[in-house]
Amino acid sequence: MNRKIIAFLCVMQMEMGFAAVQSDLKYVVHPDSVCQTIDNFGASDAWSMRFLGEWPEEKQRQVADWLFSCENDENGCPKGIGLSLWRFNIGAGSVEQGDSSQINYATRTECFLQKDGTYDWTRQKGQRNFLQLAKERGVTRFLGFLNSPPVYYTQNGLATNTGRGGSFNLKADCYEDYARFLAEVVEGLEAHEGIRLNYVCPVNEPDGHWNWIGPKQEGTPATNREIARIVRCMGKEFQKRQLRTQILVDESSDYRCMMGVYMTDWQRGCSIRSFFSPDSVDTYLGNVPNVPVMMAGHSYWTNTPLSSLRDYRKQLGDTLQKYKVKFWQTETCIMSNDEEIGGGGGYDRTMKTALYVARIIHHDLVCAQASAWQWWRAVGEDYKDGLLRAYSREDNKDGTVVDSKLLWALGNYSRFIRPGAVRLGISSWRGQDWIGEGDTNPEGIMCSAYKNTDGSYVVVAINYSLQDKAFLWEIAGQREKAFKAYRTSDVSNENLAPVVLDQKSPMLKARSITTFVVGDN
Repeated sequence: MNRKIIAFLCVMQMEMGFAAVQSDLKYVVHPDSVCQTIDNFGASDAWSMRFLGEWPEEKQRQVADWLFSCENDENGCPKGIGLSLWRFNIGAGSVEQGDSSQINYATRTECFLQKDGTYDWTRQKGQRNFLQLAKERGVTRFLGFLNSPPVYYTQNGLATNTGRGGSFNLKADCYEDYARFLAEVVEGLEAHEGIRLNYVCPVNEPDGHWNWIGPKQEGTPATNREIARIVRCMGKEFQKRQLRTQILVDESSDYRCMMGVYMTDWQRGCSIRSFFSPDSVDTYLGNVPNVPVMMAGHSYWTNTPLSSLRDYRKQLGDTLQKYKVKFWQTETCIMSNDEEIGGGGGYDRTMKTALYVARIIHHDLVCAQASAWQWWRAVGEDYKDGLLRAYSREDNKDGTVVDSKLLWALGNYSRFIRPGAVRLGISSWRGQDWIGEGDTNPEGIMCSAYKNTDGSYVVVAINYSLQDKAFLWEIAGQREKAFKAYRTSDVSNENLAPVVLDQKSPMLKARSITTFVVGDN
């Protein structure tokens, strides 16, 4: 191929924001270019830990090691992915209602609150066991989330919406009761389990249309004004009890509902502006005790096509910056529109799903500047919603759990980027020429860089392509950068496996994720 053709292709690729020719592309990490602080990586206990948390202890310990351990085995390989936050599903009481709950058996939850107003702290035993297993392995950050208020407070007496419309399924005279319940749960878990919930979110996907229909699982929609009312009640109650737990809003089901009005109306859309613009008098929460200026949202439905994956997150990042609001991505899994990997049905242990999710993580961190990234279910069944796959015995008293490449792919981030790390800017160069945003080729190389509080640097590089790629990189101002490398690929034993790569010109294996660590003693 002559030089004119090569030059033309390079120009076209740069104009598209891609860089298909990688051999002479160099990435430079800039320690003085701090983008955002990373608070945590996490996953939730829904709904499997209700059962798995009462399986034989050795099986519980294996699952806990996979999810939370920061230790290495005798071969120097990580035992687990070191999640730094654990999401605890505070139940609404559909288990106690049985079949009359109108909720699938596997997605019901117990409630600490009883009908007579007293509390039973022996409930949610399996989930409480995993709180302890997480704590034993170094997890110090816990988030309590609810899909519904307790059934004793709901308008229809159920934890599911049953097509009753788009308002909050909470009795008008129970807002203060609900706030007291949440405060009691925070205090009760600390008193009985030694676990302090650092965060509580009182609603989940209030703009999600599945919440309007039911029945399937616990859930309720809510308007922005209803959310503001319950959060204000919580702020008052938490302040009275001198609780340090922060109150999060609002676990939106779709980024587009955070930025504007999408498949809903003015009562539920534009949540960033509604909650954190002082002009939104009826719903402003920026002056409420215990409420950080931060939005929690879910990245469902926004991952395809590739142009939208990037554009939605760029728009989200711009909107957050406009209102000076921090952002956590608190839940996602594979849905029916994720057609590139066959949608959510059928569990996939391979790099197909792992790489697809890694690409989402990269864009959420780099384009939306998320300060936290949390997966939906830690353990799932025959669906692409679990980091691990459970095969339960018919009585749910025992079974087996297997790992997946998805688990280890998340570990390429969570195991090495620790709470308090900062994401650093990266510039890309071809010779002396600066290449726009060359750190993100969604069908080739995507890389991001971080500096931990201990001074170590971490670079995560995704090679989405079918070819091995050269990966030339350096840290600005540092002449040498001896690194350790950990790779996840479709090779059976490469699950965050330590690999020896050329220190000056490392190669990224096709369809792999590699984490480079500098200064890790």
